[in-house]
Amino acid sequence: MRILGIDPGLNTTGYGLLEACGQRLHYQASGAIRIPKGTLPERLKTLFEGVSTVARDAAADVAVVEIVFVNVNPQSTLLLGQARGAAIAALVAQGLPVVEYTALQLKKSIVGYGRASKAQMQDMVMRLLTLPGQPGPDAADALGLAICHAHAQRGLAALTGARTTMEQPAAAMAPAGAISATQLRRMRMRRGRLIG
Repeated sequence: MRILGIDPGLNTTGYGLLEACGQRLHYQASGAIRIPKGTLPERLKTLFEGVSTVARDAAADVAVVEIVFVNVNPQSTLLLGQARGAAIAALVAQGLPVVEYTALQLKKSIVGYGRASKAQMQDMVMRLLTLPGQPGPDAADALGLAICHAHAQRGLAALTGARTTMEQPAAAMAPAGAISATQLRRMRMRRGRLIG
């Protein structure tokens, strides 16, 4: 599965592309779309066109965007919401399904701590993807979103396998490695991963 992460912003929008093959994550590309100063409609147009180009070139299966919460400054939140809207519209226009995660889910999945700093995110993304150097902060967040989604998909696959096992008649033998109903009830999420 090819996963495109987008970290929208009106000044800089980060993007990161990964390929998930089972347990392995393969870095494909990352970078930032720089948005020049101008009127809000001009900036949104630039953002829309930039994300459209990235999405078209990425040939991804799914796109991931961060959910925005209200900040201390409502005006900044509103502007960021408009940037998110332009990015999501561009992704949907390219035919990509869009998945969203909160900043807390993102940081817990990557760093294991919901209040991780930008520097911690950059360092962990570099380590998880074995990159030769730290990606920029916007690209790191975008790559982090892609990693977060890959982790969530593995957890969902484990749950789906467990559900199939629970739906089988009690007398049927469970396949090797299947999770029992009792094990499923004891499972929890830790650092973005499903654990027993």
